Amino acid sequence: MNFDTVALHCFLAVSDSKSFTKAAEQVGRTQSAVSQQITKLEYLLGKQLFKRGKLLLLTKEGELFYGYAKQIFTLHCEVFDRFKEPELEGEIRFGMPEDFASVYLSDVLIEFSRIHPRIFLNVECDLTLNLFERFKKGHFDLVLVKMSRPEEFINGYDIYTEDLVWIGDPKLIKQDISKSLPLVLSPLPCVYRSRAIKALENSDIKWRLVFSSPSYNGTIAAVKAGLGITVLPLTMVPPQLTIIKEGLPILDNTHVSLLKLDTKSQALGTFEKFVINKLKH
Repeated sequence: MNFDTVALHCFLAVSDSKSFTKAAEQVGRTQSAVSQQITKLEYLLGKQLFKRGKLLLLTKEGELFYGYAKQIFTLHCEVFDRFKEPELEGEIRFGMPEDFASVYLSDVLIEFSRIHPRIFLNVECDLTLNLFERFKKGHFDLVLVKMSRPEEFINGYDIYTEDLVWIGDPKLIKQDISKSLPLVLSPLPCVYRSRAIKALENSDIKWRLVFSSPSYNGTIAAVKAGLGITVLPLTMVPPQLTIIKEGLPILDNTHVSLLKLDTKSQALGTFEKFVINKLKH
């Protein structure tokens, strides 16, 4: 039984996006072509991989196959990257927000270093606006920021736009919103903090800061303890925490972009592509 990487790529894209349309955009093929690849996989396996409906959800067999498909496709990409550019070397100064570091950093470092062992990554974490100011001063080669790509940096890439959501115990709204809503937020100049306060003040909702930490893990711990409510991107919400869908104002979206120095460094370009691919999938 042979699985071609195109079929696996389509399967992973559909699994993650739960949509043939979105998957087609990700893999650069038509919706019909993606559907045909899924049908081919199901025929080869003799199993139904998706439950068809408004959303495409994995069956039990599909969930089992997902793990294997991810490993095979990742290894395929690593092999070609490793032998395509085996001599890349140098140092890359990379800045990223602390919450992204907590969720993605270990995977980025381990996978990229395995493929390109001669490239040294010097990684620093900070708040987005601090990263942006330091990038303008030349402290970084590449930064990941939670803001739209500034027009003065043509070597930038808008990765995606994501919904911000309120997280915490819904009971805190009923108990405290008539007085002041307890918030768990990062210190200034945090983008999520400004989005949360702007939304509350535009809705005439009083608030008070009960816990402040630049650490993603510290914020999660405080919310788990019931100290207050916070704001996070939808994809960064831990399964143990509750998304509050009613009683609070809608938040402005967050935009995730990569900014790169104007350089022809092949190592930097390779790392940029790797980060974009990692975050998009």
